[in-house]
Formats: sequence, structure tokens, C-alpha cells
Amino acid sequence: MKQLYLLIVIVCWSTSVVAQQEEQFTQFMQYKLGYNPGYAGSGGGIEMAGLVRNQWMGIEGSPQTQLLSFSTPMVNNRVGLGANIIRNTIGVTDQYTLETAYAYRIPVPRGFLGIGIQASARMFRVDFTRLSGTQPVATDEAIPANVQSKLVPNFGAGLYYSGENFYLGFSVPRLLSSNIDLSDGDGTISREVRHFYLMGGTSVAIADGIAIEPNLLVKWLVGAPLDMDINVMAEVSEVFRFGVSYRLGGSTMQGFGESASFLVGATIANQVDLGLSYDLTLSQLRDFNTGSFEIMARYYLERDVRQDEEKKVDTPRFF
Repeated sequence: MKQLYLLIVIVCWSTSVVAQQEEQFTQFMQYKLGYNPGYAGSGGGIEMAGLVRNQWMGIEGSPQTQLLSFSTPMVNNRVGLGANIIRNTIGVTDQYTLETAYAYRIPVPRGFLGIGIQASARMFRVDFTRLSGTQPVATDEAIPANVQSKLVPNFGAGLYYSGENFYLGFSVPRLLSSNIDLSDGDGTISREVRHFYLMGGTSVAIADGIAIEPNLLVKWLVGAPLDMDINVMAEVSEVFRFGVSYRLGGSTMQGFGESASFLVGATIANQVDLGLSYDLTLSQLRDFNTGSFEIMARYYLERDVRQDEEKKVDTPRFF
């Protein structure tokens, strides 16, 4: 297990220039602000959310993510402000990210268009003292014997179009290809890579009190295979939700994709949303882990935001 642990750390670190660097979430439709700053202020009121994800459970040093998110509309619903605090760990690497988002929301046919910008600061921290190997790590002079860290600023932008029962967004949360090497040597080994996101979803009533909500998230970056999350949720009485997801990607060696997921959720007293998801791994790592688990909670301080003199509700939970 220690050999596998060290192998995962080395592979993830050394291939960061051509691989997916950002966190992935099965409940992405509940955390749009993390993908698109144009979403800020679009959630139907002041909202706070928390999310915890344990990926590839059973593998020592596997990715784990915890985050807090905040979003609020302002100035007659024409301005949105948001912030995310994220901690992501894999192996001996810790990554801390602070993001702030500003969106200007323009009334357009059938809804609003949010034009968003984002500023972020990310700290990379590697504790080499936690490494283990088949031979004493201290005997290899190429491996640092202490903790190394680096702070990297960045900025991004996004467009988010939403109406009563749909949303569509495109974003690039980090536009700068910043150097993320921890050493002071000449040359650059690894950089932050631009991630392009396209997301969309809708809600279709199929019976009294029952709606089907398909959601799509496309993730693309230069040098990596196209990644995509396809999700279908059913909502009953605007309270209970359940559904399935499929994540394309994970490996270029076989065509099963990265994972298949099951999701459940509920809305309590029109102010609290709860969600759970479980991912069944489909890639070659399926023989080494017991899947991935995610839990989400979101609280609304003010559910309905009035946007004009007619006192119409801006948007429901997801749109």
C-alpha cells in the first residue's frame, strides 16, 4: 500500500501540466459558483454552502476536498457577490484556495445574464517529511527533507445565463498559466493550466409534483482528454431529489469512463438543502478503492429576492 501511495503522489505531481488540476464534484449543479463567477447572486437569495468529498476511498493519500461557499445578490438583484474557501489534499500535497467573485446581472429575454470576474489566491504546500518508500526517503538527496510552499494569484471570468427553469454557463476560472514549481531552479516544470467549463441544465415537469432535471458539465483543457459529467435528477413535491450521473474520462486506455454515481437530496423548510452522492469507480483504479463519497449542505438566509416592482421571484434553487 505504501508503494502505491508513493506512486500516486509522484504521478499526480509530475503530470500536473497535462492533467485535470481542479477539483471535481459529482454535485456540481449545487456548486456552480466554484465553476463560474457569473453565477454569483443567481441562487434566489443569500446562500451559504458546505461540501465534503472523499475520492477513491481505501487508497492511502487519495484526494479529499472540503469547501465553504457564499453568494448574495445586491443592488436590486443587478449585482452578485460570492466567495469560496477550498482545501484539497492528495498524498503529501495540501492546496488551499480563496476565491472572490463579482457578477453584473443584465435582464435579458427569459432571465438574466451574469457577467462575472473572479480573483483567486492558491497556496500549494508539500510536506516531504510525510513521504514513505521501499527505502529510507532521507537517503535520496533529490527529495527535500522539509515543507515547501508557494502562493499563486490568478483571475478568471465567466458568463451565466439563467431563467425560471434553465441555466447555461461558460467560464475560465483561472486565466493565467502561473508557475507552480516549488523549487527555485532554472526552468519551469509545471504550471497552472486553463480549464474551460461549459455547463447547462433545465427542469421539465412530467406530472403533478414531479420534475426531471438533466444537468451537463463539460470540462476541457489543452493536453488532456475531454471530461464530461452527465446527470439526471428527479424532484418530487419540490422536496425530495434522487438521480444518477456518469462521468466521462478517467483513462484513455479503456472506454468505460471514470465513474457512475447515485445521488439523493432533500429540501427542509424551504431553507436547507441536503445532498449525498456515491461514485462507483469505472477506471483502472476500481480494483483499489471502494468508491467516492460526497455530502453537501446549503442554507438560505433569504429565500426569495425581489427583482422589480412586480415582486417576482428571481430564480429557484438550481436555475
